[in-house]
Amino acid sequence: MGRIKTIARRSFLIGSVAIAGGVAFGAYLVKRDPDNPLSADAAEGDAVFNPWVKINADGITLVTPHTDLGQGAASMQAMLIAEELDVELDQITTTPGKPAAAYYNTALASEAVPFRSNDDGFAAQAMRNTMGAVMKVLGAQVTGGSTSVPDSFDKLRQAGAVARETLKAAAAQETGLDAGQLGTERGAVILPDGTRIDYTALAARAAQIDPVSDVTLRDPSQWRLIGKPLQRLDIVAKSTGTQTYGIDLEVDGMVHASVRMNPRKGAPMLGYDATAAEGMRGVKQIVALPYGVAVIADNTWRAFRALEEIEIDWAQAPYPSEQADHWAAVEASFTPERLDKEWRNDGDVEAALEKGDIVKAEYRAPYVAHQPLEPLSALVTVTPERVDILASHQLPRFVHQRIAARLEMDDGQIHLHNQYAGGSFGHRLEFDNIDVAVDVAREVPGTPVKLTFRREEDFAQDYNRQIGMARGRGAHAGGRVTAVDLDIATVSASRSQSKRLGAPVPGPDTQIAAGAWNMRYAVPDLRVRAYAVPELAPTSSWRSVGASTAGFFAESFLDELIHAAGADPMAERLRLANDPDARAVLEAVAEMSNWGSPLGPKQGRGVALVTSFGVPVAEVVEVTDTDDGIKIDHVWVAAEVGRVVDPVTFENVVAGGVIWGLGHAMNSEITYSDGRAEQDNYHLSEGMRLHQCPVIEVRGLENNSTVRGIGEPPVPPAAPALANAIFAATGVRLREMPFHKSVTFV
Repeated sequence: MGRIKTIARRSFLIGSVAIAGGVAFGAYLVKRDPDNPLSADAAEGDAVFNPWVKINADGITLVTPHTDLGQGAASMQAMLIAEELDVELDQITTTPGKPAAAYYNTALASEAVPFRSNDDGFAAQAMRNTMGAVMKVLGAQVTGGSTSVPDSFDKLRQAGAVARETLKAAAAQETGLDAGQLGTERGAVILPDGTRIDYTALAARAAQIDPVSDVTLRDPSQWRLIGKPLQRLDIVAKSTGTQTYGIDLEVDGMVHASVRMNPRKGAPMLGYDATAAEGMRGVKQIVALPYGVAVIADNTWRAFRALEEIEIDWAQAPYPSEQADHWAAVEASFTPERLDKEWRNDGDVEAALEKGDIVKAEYRAPYVAHQPLEPLSALVTVTPERVDILASHQLPRFVHQRIAARLEMDDGQIHLHNQYAGGSFGHRLEFDNIDVAVDVAREVPGTPVKLTFRREEDFAQDYNRQIGMARGRGAHAGGRVTAVDLDIATVSASRSQSKRLGAPVPGPDTQIAAGAWNMRYAVPDLRVRAYAVPELAPTSSWRSVGASTAGFFAESFLDELIHAAGADPMAERLRLANDPDARAVLEAVAEMSNWGSPLGPKQGRGVALVTSFGVPVAEVVEVTDTDDGIKIDHVWVAAEVGRVVDPVTFENVVAGGVIWGLGHAMNSEITYSDGRAEQDNYHLSEGMRLHQCPVIEVRGLENNSTVRGIGEPPVPPAAPALANAIFAATGVRLREMPFHKSVTFV
């Protein structure tokens, strides 16, 4: 695992520059497949065909290594394997498996290179291939970047097919028949006379032969599961309240703990007085840490109460104490010295701005928290021989590396047991809960310690979405948009995050202007520049990362230009769209929303098109300006993903992304005073209320041959489409989130 860190420093950064200083490995490393983690623990009679499939006399186990954060990743992975293995979902058991290099994610390469996702040129493809090789050599097991489906789609079907054909080979040995005469169905090999031999009965023999690697994947016309409306594996448990999340875990002999860390994120503790807490009922131990104080107690509530009684002296924040100073730092970053990269410079923008009518505007996007429903937690046992960590994390192999270094142990002694998560949105790419739980558990060796963050602590210790601004200049003539000049300044969440991973990489950050520099419009004169704001409060990946801010900036400004030109917002976007996928999603939402049809009094429609993680998504929002405020009536969404694997989950994830994007645009922000986040719970950082939720209609397009993910792309268009709809209904142009500063929502 130490090699991950060594190579990463030179050549790896998710969401930013891919290669720095040349290729850091030889071709032999790329060709070599990582060890199969199932083989090390295989018992007699276990057939392990590859890292994803194990069958024995007791049953069929499928490994689903992409972390399930509520997005249905476990079911999706099982479905892909089961499609080719010829088993039904009620015949299998799933497990996230042990963190292992075999579960490397090459789909990350698409976002890690500075090329638009629809650029199929030689240089773009060559760098994607190189980055894919980097991911393999690093063994980068990552859930994020909407890559679970594209990473899994081919390799897991291949894994299922290999297991199926190997079982047929085992049956051929057992019966003396030719494997070509055999079929498979519902977990059994079928002989020509109809006799069924269960996979479980063939496992012992299959374990003795080499896996059949020369397999052919089935034609889509033969699919039984992919693209069909199915019930997710976890739906009954989640619907009945019986699903076990990390925060629900209990083991014999465990104690409970919680922590107060410096609310000025990243600063140390100077001193404390725990006298009032030490004698409280249930308190077992007070643990002083460099960054705060933890309480070990006999239950979580008592740990919470004891923490409230501890007086703590905190150091000052390593960033500006007041929110106004954060905004001032952003405003001061539109300078040549802070230019991170000029991402687009099509035509001659300066010359174009001397012609036609000019429009200027400035936009702002605040810090926002991840705030998943399940607060951070971890259940950890530390002994001299091993460390067991029960928690949910999106970078499981980095957890091994990090904790091994923290405890000066070998990474083989660290054992992460990945759990279902009650949401993440990027939150579980960070390590605070695991770091603290390990630090506390090492004080009581051999005792399982369940650490739970209070909701207020979860908010206070979050690594928020980047703060940013944009300044736009544009021109229009003859009823058309002719020029767009967009400057975007944000802190770099990618650099902030990668520094904590111990893998800082120089070079431009693709995410600062993501959703703007990769816009799929043929504006004759187009320039997009990204400016890197010096790091302020620490930030991290937040659902859709840079596109959540830059997409709002770009589509809001384009809408202003279109209205100034006197053009129709949908028609002008369709005229400018120079990419067939972009045109298709715009045409789809135009049809779905019946764009152009008459609206009622004080109603308005807004449209936005943003591409993130390779997925163009168009959204139309319809609102009514009532006497009490803005009511969001209807949202139509179309996304081009190449292949809809699970239509039910697809619709739910897209609708959830719309609600997430709208709710945060309406109501949410994090502001700092005295170095502390002023919002410490949901009542101060609301999402969308149930009564505010609109009707949402979703359409997934499958025109492109490249399979993409959908977890993040529905988010970026939501804010600009809503702002554009409000303008259409009221004439009020919203240029700063959250929108409740300017309008009231009902």
